[in-house]
Amino acid sequence: MKIRKNDNVKVLAGKDKGKTGKVLKIIPAKNKAIVEGVNFIKKHARKSQENPQGSIVQKERPVSVSSLAVICTRCNKSTRIGHSKLTDGNKVRFCKICKETI
Repeated sequence: MKIRKNDNVKVLAGKDKGKTGKVLKIIPAKNKAIVEGVNFIKKHARKSQENPQGSIVQKERPVSVSSLAVICTRCNKSTRIGHSKLTDGNKVRFCKICKETI
């Protein structure tokens, strides 16, 4: 998977198209990611000892990784990610637009 935790991403499709946010969690088994400030749902919380009033909680739901694009820190554009090896043997990700390592 080319998207990792703490990457800044842009949503390419869906109701939140055009929004940007930071990846909070990756779910590789389902090919999804949870992005900060994207794909909110409202969940009703039952009354309890800690919450005697009950409430409606907003929380983020997973988004498909195929509808996300990484934002390059140097050129500030949503880009595709490439992989390459350095001379010392380490693998790095790079921006396919400006060739800067991410």
